[in-house]
Amino acid sequence: MALPKRSSERAEKLKSAKDASSQLGSRLREAREKKGITLRAMARAIGVSPGLVSQIERGTVTPSVGTLYNMASQLGIALDDLFITSAGRNARDLSQPSSAAGIVSTSADLIQRPGKRDLITLAGGVTWERLTAGADKDLDFMIVVYEAGAESCPKDALTRHPAKAYVYELSGRLGIRLGFDEMVLQPGESISFDAQVPHRFWAVGKEPSKSLWSVIHHKQDEIQPRKPSWPHGARQLKTSSY
Repeated sequence: MALPKRSSERAEKLKSAKDASSQLGSRLREAREKKGITLRAMARAIGVSPGLVSQIERGTVTPSVGTLYNMASQLGIALDDLFITSAGRNARDLSQPSSAAGIVSTSADLIQRPGKRDLITLAGGVTWERLTAGADKDLDFMIVVYEAGAESCPKDALTRHPAKAYVYELSGRLGIRLGFDEMVLQPGESISFDAQVPHRFWAVGKEPSKSLWSVIHHKQDEIQPRKPSWPHGARQLKTSSY
């Protein structure tokens, strides 16, 4: 008996995510080697063990959101460069500088349809779904899902990277910590913040958090940390509540 359309689309979507995630490590290794960075130097720069970097590059461990952002930042590559397309086309050659890459512009590829978009599944139940037709040198435009209990990084290991982020909550609730400030983003609320401010995200409650993200990349010397602007009426979280 044929699978219902929704089940079939979900199965295809999960397979695409698995395929992309399985090649993530090899692309990170490729970029590191082209930069001439040793495995130990990478581990030291992002504050993890060389063994963890090796496992990520070999595909035996999936990185957390925080670890992947830190690795991409050290390598000078955009997150878009790490996606593997659902049609089997690799992201751009990482030997080329990001400034040489742009959006795929053929008419057949311009529209990104549900169930056909490129995905990466990260550790702990976090999924990135790319909304652009290809790697964009200037920004990441994605739907990000945190499953119930998922988090971007441990409570005591906030991450930071040179970018400006814009987030719109579609469903569920997203816990956010920026520096010393904590809050919950509700459906219909949005926030923009400087990603150089140490930060952390997690799903609040028993429902997944689904949000729309635009992350604009900057060079390290282009932006200065500044206090985020919270949505009107945002509720503060007590430290003990997450």
